Order: sequence, then structure tokens, then C-alpha cells
Amino acid sequence: MEIIDDESQPLHLGLRLPKYWFWLGREIIRANFDVARQILDPKMPIDPRLFEVEPQQASDLARVIYANSITLTPGTITTDLSSTRIQIHALGASAEKDIRTGKMAAKIAALEVPR
Repeated sequence: MEIIDDESQPLHLGLRLPKYWFWLGREIIRANFDVARQILDPKMPIDPRLFEVEPQQASDLARVIYANSITLTPGTITTDLSSTRIQIHALGASAEKDIRTGKMAAKIAALEVPR
């Protein structure tokens, strides 16, 4: 019957997903402070930019989790997603730098790896 599959019920992510959510929550809080600092600064050091990264994730589900995580993080939004690239709008250089480090991408790619 295939009632439970990998996309609608991602049971294969198991207990790794709550650990990722906790990490993402900390990143969201950190990014909130960074965006607030940029907006409240009298010089408004906002430097919007649009850039692309190649997804490291193997599955569609993981790429969607990555794109949604980027959008949830203040200062960044995913504008386009395909199997070969993710287009991102960032509020400034620090937000772009954080995405380009690949830390978030690696954490999501690690969700896919069975342990």
C-alpha cells in the first residue's frame, strides 16, 4: 500500500532531525541579532545580493529541507530550487558568507546518511 514513504513520512531521518532543529533554532536566533544590528545601525550596512550554490544533498526531500532552512533564517530567502542549483537572496555579505561555508548544507546532507 505504500502508506508510509520517504517523502510524506520521512521516518528514515529518525532522531537526527530534532538535533538538526535545535541547531537551526540557534542559527535563526543568531541571524535575528545580525539582521537587527544591520537595520538599527544608522549607516544601514545592507548590501542585498543574489547568488547560487550547488546543493550537496542527494534527495529531493533534503534539498527542500535545505531551501526551507535558508528561508527560515532571517536575512536570507531561497528564490529558486532545482536539482543542480539553489538561488538565494541575502541581505548582506555576512549572510552570504554563512551560506557559502556549507555548514548548514553539510548538516542536512548528514541527515540522509543512515547510521
